Amino acid sequence: MTTSEAVVPEPLWRRARGHAVLITITFVCAFPIYWLLATSLRRPDDVGSLSPVPWPLSLGNYVDATEKVDVIRLLANTFAVAALSAAGQLLVALLASYAFAMYSFRFQRLLYLAFVGTWLVPFQVTMLPNYVLLYQLGLVNNLAGVIVPTLCSALGVLMLRQHMAGFPKELVAAAKLDGRSSWSILWTVVVPNLRPALAALAILLFINAWNEYFWPAVVLQRSNSVVQLGLRSFMGTEGNDWGPMMAVAGLACLPVFALYVVLQRHIVNAFVRSGLK
Repeated sequence: MTTSEAVVPEPLWRRARGHAVLITITFVCAFPIYWLLATSLRRPDDVGSLSPVPWPLSLGNYVDATEKVDVIRLLANTFAVAALSAAGQLLVALLASYAFAMYSFRFQRLLYLAFVGTWLVPFQVTMLPNYVLLYQLGLVNNLAGVIVPTLCSALGVLMLRQHMAGFPKELVAAAKLDGRSSWSILWTVVVPNLRPALAALAILLFINAWNEYFWPAVVLQRSNSVVQLGLRSFMGTEGNDWGPMMAVAGLACLPVFALYVVLQRHIVNAFVRSGLK
C-alpha cells in the first residue's frame, strides 16, 4: 500500500463543523471591536441606538473628540511609551537569554529561575518601591517614569531563551573559529535567524505596553498624557460621553493593527517554527 493510499480523507461534515466553530469564535472576538467602531460612526444623537448597522454614517463623534482632547498628542505619547518600553524589554531579554542559553557558568540554573521567578511577583508588590524611586529621581509626571521600571521583562527572557536553546551550536562554534567576538556573533549570526521570534515577542510587548493603564495612571496623574488616561476625559459625574470615547478608542486600535500587519509574516513564521521543533 502506498503512502497516498494510506491517507484517509477527513469527512466533509467534520471539516464543516470545525469551520463553524472557528467562525463562531471569530465573531465573538470581533464583535466588540465592530460595535466600538459602529458606535463611533453613529450620529451623536444616535449613540445609544441598538441598530447593528450605523446609518447614516457620521464623523461627528471624531470631531467632538478632537475638540475636547488633543488626540494626536495622546497617540504620539502612547506610541512613544509603548515603543521605547517594548524596545528596551526586547534588548534586555535578548542579551539575558543569549547569556543563559550560550554560556555555562556557576549558579546558572539558580539565577535563571530567580530571574524568571520575578514574573510571578504581582506588580502591586513592586509598585510602591518603584514609585518612591521615581519620585527621588524626579521622574513622576514624566513619560520616562512610565518606561524605566518596565525595561526588564522576565516573559521576554523566558521566550527567547527557549528559542536560543534550540539554536544550532555549530553555527556559534564556527563563528568563534572565524575569530568573531560574542557581541558580533549575537548580532550577525543569532539575531538574523531569530527574526520571527523577535517580531512575535516585539508585538506582544508593544501591545502589553500600549494597553497598560494602571501604572501610567499612578505615575502621570494627568489626563492629557496618554490615550488610556485621555479616555477618562469623557467620563463624568453626569454620565459618559460614549460617542467621542468610542472614537478615541477606535483610533487607539489603529497603531496596533498597523504593527501587526507589518510584522504578520514574521509572526506566522515564529509559530510555524515553534510547532516544528
